[in-house]
Amino acid sequence: MPTSDNSRTSKDPMHGITLEMLLRDVIDLYGYKELAKMTKIRAFEQQDKPIMKPILKFLRKTPWARGKIEVIYLRDLKKIVAMKAKR
Repeated sequence: MPTSDNSRTSKDPMHGITLEMLLRDVIDLYGYKELAKMTKIRAFEQQDKPIMKPILKFLRKTPWARGKIEVIYLRDLKKIVAMKAKR
């Protein structure tokens, strides 16, 4: 029995979103300094514009830190979608 296209689409808002995409969206919305204040993650405080690769490595190895970023992303998903629509 063939499946319909509707059954293949996920209702999970994070389906198909990589950690890098998620992080870039949250950084675009808040900036590094505000994100450092919100999460208490020092990796965002290191420089004026921290390097993405070490932050991603840290988030992949540190579940509590990744969780904080995911919670912010999900909480503010409507703001992120609106921000992207304005581009």
